[in-house]
Amino acid sequence: MKKLSIVLFSFGLFFLLGLTGCVSNNKTSGKTETKAGNVDLSNVTLKVGQTGWGSNEEALKAAGLSNTPYKVDYSVFQGGNLILEAMTSGHIDFGITSEIPPIFSSLSKNGEQSKVIAIQQSNTLQQELVVPKGSKIKTVADLKGKKVAYVNSTTAHYFLLKMLQEVGLTWKDITPVQLSTADGLTALIGGNVDALASYGNAILAAHQNGAKTLASAQHILSGNFPINVSASAIDDPAKHAAIVDYIERLNKAYNWQRKHPDEWAKIVAANTKQPFKQALETFKEGEKQRPTHVIPLSETNTHSEQDIADVFFSVKLIQGKVDVPSFWSHAFDKELAKVIK
Repeated sequence: MKKLSIVLFSFGLFFLLGLTGCVSNNKTSGKTETKAGNVDLSNVTLKVGQTGWGSNEEALKAAGLSNTPYKVDYSVFQGGNLILEAMTSGHIDFGITSEIPPIFSSLSKNGEQSKVIAIQQSNTLQQELVVPKGSKIKTVADLKGKKVAYVNSTTAHYFLLKMLQEVGLTWKDITPVQLSTADGLTALIGGNVDALASYGNAILAAHQNGAKTLASAQHILSGNFPINVSASAIDDPAKHAAIVDYIERLNKAYNWQRKHPDEWAKIVAANTKQPFKQALETFKEGEKQRPTHVIPLSETNTHSEQDIADVFFSVKLIQGKVDVPSFWSHAFDKELAKVIK
């Protein structure tokens, strides 16, 4: 198994550089109750893809919810697009991405091997277009003819396009530079690009190095982060049951975070190399804007993701018309409605 370097962020929220080894080894013996009856999970290994520094894994540990009756193998990726590449290749069972990667994945070879089964709703902060310290660029319109780094097939790709459209520019009016989150940050700080569209820790680090916000995507993005699972896991009764249990634990962990903001901020600060005060303020701001929680697909609609697909199609960034419901699966709706509070 090839080694995948763990980098600054993620979400969200994406080829395949390889998989990291097993981070979690929390296998215990036990069963879980499902509609079909008791399902033995003791021999199940749920392969979970994460972006950034593995916040969901750390959240379960902090909340005392990591003692699952099945084994969880975590792998960390640079973005949600990479998670779905791994999923369509059969290496990952579960992963949370932004709305953009499932669109591209649905058009790829074996794209039918991944399905959206629920939505994590969260904040849209730290999704920004930034310029380096000392830049003379003051508005998005000033980017005409400039080099702009972005992360392909992610929220950064989408919101950069929308920001350009808002000021009358097109993709052809800039020199787009497709880079990973880490490489994009390095290029910005090193003066090799004029602006960077990115998210999460890359944006935090950019600001720590003097970068300024040119535009924020907080009102462009929906805050919906699809929970993707492999088609094979949907059809496997044991993995299906494990996924329901895992999502229930995640939702409880998000509730724990809100009740213990200081404890959670210390964990975030330690893993992202940022000051505790900054981590705490960022967490509180995010929860104030939109508290993180999971909802079944039955409680939402495809409108926001369909709009993204239509925008990409209209500017020929994707070649085929995408029907979002085609890669959404309602196989978990009833079960999740019972366990998610």
